[in-house]
Amino acid sequence: MIRNNALDRLPVRHAVPELLAALDRRGAAVLSAPPGTGKTTLVPLALAGLIGEGPRRRVLVAEPRRMAVRAAARRMAWLLGEEAGGTVGFSVRGERRTGPSTRVEVVTTGILLQRDPELAGVDVVLLDECHERHLDADTAMAFLVDVRATLRPELKLIAASATSDAAAWADLLTVLDGGGPAPVVRSSGEGHGCRVFFEAPPPGVRPAHGTWVDPALLRHVAATVRLALERHEGDVLCFLPGTGEIARTAGMLAGVDAEVLQLHGRAPAAVQDAVLRGTEPGGPRRVVLATSVAESSLTVPGVRIVVDSGLAREPRTDHARGLGSLATVTVSEATATQRAGRAGREAFGFVYRCWAEASDGGRPRFPSPEIKVADLADFALRAACWGDPTAEGLALLDAPPAGAMTAARSVLGSIGAVDEAGRATDRGVRMSRLGLHPRLGRALLDGAPEVGVRRAAEVVALLSEEPPRDYGDDLAAAWRAARRGADGYGARWKAEARRLERSAAEVAGGASEASGAPGASEASGASKASGASGASGASARPGAAGGSAGPAAGDDAVAGLVTALAFPERVARAREQGGYLMVSGSGARLGEGSGLRATPWLAVAVADRTARDATARVRLAAVVDEDMARRAAGHLRSTGEEVRWEDGDVVARSVDRLGAVELTVRPLGAKADPALLREALLDGLRREGSGLLRWSREAGELRARLAFLHREVGEPWPDVADEALVERADEWLEPELSRAARRADLGRIDAGEALRRLLPWASGEAGRLGELAPERIEVPSGSRIRVEYGGERPVLAVKLQEMFGLAETPRVAGVPVLVHLLSPAGRPAAVTADLASFWRDGYRSVRAELRGRYPKHPWPEDPSAAEATRFTSARLRREG
Repeated sequence: MIRNNALDRLPVRHAVPELLAALDRRGAAVLSAPPGTGKTTLVPLALAGLIGEGPRRRVLVAEPRRMAVRAAARRMAWLLGEEAGGTVGFSVRGERRTGPSTRVEVVTTGILLQRDPELAGVDVVLLDECHERHLDADTAMAFLVDVRATLRPELKLIAASATSDAAAWADLLTVLDGGGPAPVVRSSGEGHGCRVFFEAPPPGVRPAHGTWVDPALLRHVAATVRLALERHEGDVLCFLPGTGEIARTAGMLAGVDAEVLQLHGRAPAAVQDAVLRGTEPGGPRRVVLATSVAESSLTVPGVRIVVDSGLAREPRTDHARGLGSLATVTVSEATATQRAGRAGREAFGFVYRCWAEASDGGRPRFPSPEIKVADLADFALRAACWGDPTAEGLALLDAPPAGAMTAARSVLGSIGAVDEAGRATDRGVRMSRLGLHPRLGRALLDGAPEVGVRRAAEVVALLSEEPPRDYGDDLAAAWRAARRGADGYGARWKAEARRLERSAAEVAGGASEASGAPGASEASGASKASGASGASGASARPGAAGGSAGPAAGDDAVAGLVTALAFPERVARAREQGGYLMVSGSGARLGEGSGLRATPWLAVAVADRTARDATARVRLAAVVDEDMARRAAGHLRSTGEEVRWEDGDVVARSVDRLGAVELTVRPLGAKADPALLREALLDGLRREGSGLLRWSREAGELRARLAFLHREVGEPWPDVADEALVERADEWLEPELSRAARRADLGRIDAGEALRRLLPWASGEAGRLGELAPERIEVPSGSRIRVEYGGERPVLAVKLQEMFGLAETPRVAGVPVLVHLLSPAGRPAAVTADLASFWRDGYRSVRAELRGRYPKHPWPEDPSAAEATRFTSARLRREG
C-alpha cells in the first residue's frame, strides 16, 4: 500500500515531471533540492515508475555511507508499504537485501565501484549527496560518464545534492548530442523550514588541531543542548566531529531529562536502527549525538532541534611517510546547511550554531574534495584497471594532485599491482576485485598461502576497520577479543572476514585468466581494461614472506606477518633512546602502559602524526621478528656503502638497511669508494664553505683580488664565491681533493696554491693580475701601500701627509679606490673617493682639528701643491 499522504508532503514531487522530461530528452541531469524535500526517497520511486505515471525502470541509488543506504532503502520500502528487500533493496559490504522483484537498489559508492561497469539491467543511476565530494563518489561518477559515452549511451545519470555546485556537475555531465551542459532541475521546496540561532562560545576557547578539541567548546555545546531542550519541544540532533567528542559530551549531559544516544559509523546496527525508528508515543525525549553520518540522506524521527558544534573531521595523508591522520576542521557552508536541514524534516525546526554570527561568512563554501587530501593508492589502482593510469582522461571535478598520484603509484609498484608504466598487472586486477585498499589486498593475497586463507582474512578484516580503542593497541589481542566479542564491531568483523575469505578464494580461482579487469571486453573508455603486464605468481609478490609464520603459527606471528605485508613501510624497530623507528623514516611511540613496549620489532597497523607531532602515535600494532620484517619489507632492503658529510666530518660505513632502519653497520674509513668520499667532501664544502681549506693571508688576499676583478671586469676572471668554487672543484682542487678522505685532509690543502689554477692562463690575462688588481699601490711619498679588496670597493689606508701633491684618486681596473686618510698616529681622519674635492673642501677642517694635536708634522695650507712625506717637519728640515 503506497503511503500517498507521506509522499504528497514532500516538496520535491513538483520537480519530478521536469526531471523525467530532462532525462528523456538529454539522458543526464543535475537535481538540486534542499534538505528534507524528498530527493533521496521520492525521486528514485518516481524514476522506477513505482509512483506516478513514468515508465518502469530499474534504478540504482548510490549513497556515501552504509547507514544512509539502509535508512533510505527502509524509508522507500515503508512509503510503498513494504519491507526492505522486496521492491526496494539495498547492498552494503557484508549485507545484501535484494530479490527478483527489486526495482530500486540502494548501494554505497564503494559497492557501486565493485559492480560490472556495464551495469546490465540498470536503467538509471542516481548519485546522491554529490556535494560531500567523497573520493568513491567522484570516481564512480567519472566511470559512469565514461560508461555512458562508450558502452551504455542509453544509461541515464543523475547527480543529486541539497547544496552542490550544480553548474560544475552539469558541465561534467555534458551530454554527447552537442547540447552543452546537462540540465539542472531545482526543487523550490525547503521542507518545513527552521530558525537559526548563533550561540558564540565563551572567550578563551582554543582552536582545534589534529583530533584535539578544547573541552571548553564541548562544555559550551552541552550547555547549548540543555538550553535548546528548555526552549523548544522535540528531540535534539547534535553534530560533533568524532566519537571521542560524542562520548565526552554525553558525559557532560548526565542528568538531562532526555535519553542520550550516540550515533556514528561504528555504532551497533541495533543502536542505529533504534535512532532511525524514533520514540514510541509517550516515550522520553531524545538527544542524539552524531558525527557526519547523520548529515544527509536520512531522517531522524522526532528531531526538531539541531545543535551544530561547527566542526568536522577530514582525512589528511603524509604521502612521504605513508601515514594518515584526521584533522578537525571548520565545517563548510554546504555542510552547515545540510546539518540545519535535519531540523525541518518533519515540522518547523530550530538550529543552534555554536559559533559567532560574525564568523559565519568566513567559512569555505564546500568541504575539501577528498581527492585533494586523501591517500590515492586505491583510486590509482582503479584508474589503472580502468585503462587510464594517469586519470587524465577521467571526468573529474578536481584532478588528483601529482605528488599524491606519484606516491600512490610507488606503493602500487612495490606490491606488484602496476608495472613500470603504471598499467595494472594481472595481480593488480585481482587486488581490485577484493574490495580492499591495495595494501590490504596485498596482505590477503600474499598472506593466505603462508597462514591460511581464513586467518589471513580475519586479520585483514581487523585492519580494514580499526577495532574499538578498548580492544587495546595489540592487534593479536584485538583479534582474540573480536573472536569473543558479541558487540557491534565483532559482528561486522565476522561478516567481513567471511566475505574476504570468499573473495580471496574467488580471486585465486581466477588468477589464471588473461585479464578479467572490469570492462575488459572492449578497447575504449570503460572497457580499456587492465593493460595487464602478466606480472603474476611469485614474480608479482615483492617481499612475500616465506617461512616466518605458517598455518600452525600462533596469533601473534600471524597478525604480525599479515600486518607487515600490508604496511611494510611501517615495520619498526625499537630505538635505544626510546620509541621506534619505522622503515619509512618516521619515529613512532606507543601509549603509556602499552603491553608492546618491550617488543624489539613491531608492524604498525594504525598510526597518526599531526603537523605538531615529532613522532607518530601508534594506535594498533603487531609483534614481528627481524626475519619477518626482512621478508615483508624485502623490496625496501639495501646493502652498500654509505658515505656522507655528517657532524662536521666524513662518515663512511657499510650498511645493511631496511629502509631507514639500519640492520648492520661496519665503519669503512679511507677504504670507502673514492668517488663517494670525494662527493661527501664536496658536500662538506657546500655546507660549511671553503673555510675547510687552509687559507693563508696571501691566499685570502688573492681570492679577494679575483672576486674584485670578476665583479668589475667579468670574464675571464673567475667567480670565487663558495658555491662557484665547489661547482668548479675539478678545475682547482685536484688532485688534492681525490686524495682526501676526511676533514683534516681538506685542512692541509693550500687554498692559495690551488686557487692560482683558476687564473685565466689560456687567454693570457693571468699575467695582468698585478696590473689590474695590484697588491700594493705606490703613493707620492714613495711608500708602497697594500690595497684591501675585501669590501665593495678597494680600500687604500694611508697617512694623510703621504698623499700631498696627488690631485687624482688612484684607480685599479678603472675603479677609484676608497682612500682612508690616516692621522700621523695611524688613526682614521677622513674617507674620500675624490682626492681633489677633499683637498679643496674637506682638508681645512681636518687640518684645523689635527695640527694642534700633531704639531711636529707638516700641515700646509695647500696640500695639493705640497710635497708628500712620511716624516715629521723637523726631519724634513734636517734632510733638506
